[in-house]
Amino acid sequence: MNFLSQPAFPNVRRRRRAGFTLVEVLVALAIFALSAIVLGATYVNVLNSYAIASRTTAISEDVAFARSLVTQQPDNKKLVDGGEFESATSGRRVKWTAEITPTTTADLFTVVFNCEISDSAQPAPEKTVQTFMLLRPTWTVEGSSRTQLKQDAKNRIAEIQGKTVGSGPTAGSGAARRPTR
Repeated sequence: MNFLSQPAFPNVRRRRRAGFTLVEVLVALAIFALSAIVLGATYVNVLNSYAIASRTTAISEDVAFARSLVTQQPDNKKLVDGGEFESATSGRRVKWTAEITPTTTADLFTVVFNCEISDSAQPAPEKTVQTFMLLRPTWTVEGSSRTQLKQDAKNRIAEIQGKTVGSGPTAGSGAARRPTR
């Protein structure tokens, strides 16, 4: 009998140990770390998106308020000078101007609205330009030009309707059109 070929403890069986090897634990930790990094980056992107959305909303509110100042002003001479105010949130400075141009329609004006919002957190001011039409009878300066514009509008309407200015049945003449069959 060979002494070296026999086990030292013949009655003890070799059993497999329960648990994980060091390599398995390290692989699991690496997977967990990578997933934590991806989730952390995603969370930071969501936070940045919320910050941009809230800043955009605040800027939109400031522009809307400045535009409401333009639409509510009865004197167009004050609008040409523009205005400036401190925003209600986070100390932004809002400066606006309006260029007003009359149209060929009475009391209708084209307004080019410029708004500049300065924020200490941003390197450059946010600029917004909007063009819109406003119907404002109080902005008309000359009465004769307003009367002329109204008369021109009446003439255009008469031409569209197929009438000429100064023609047509007179009131009370009894001339009524009968439908033809």
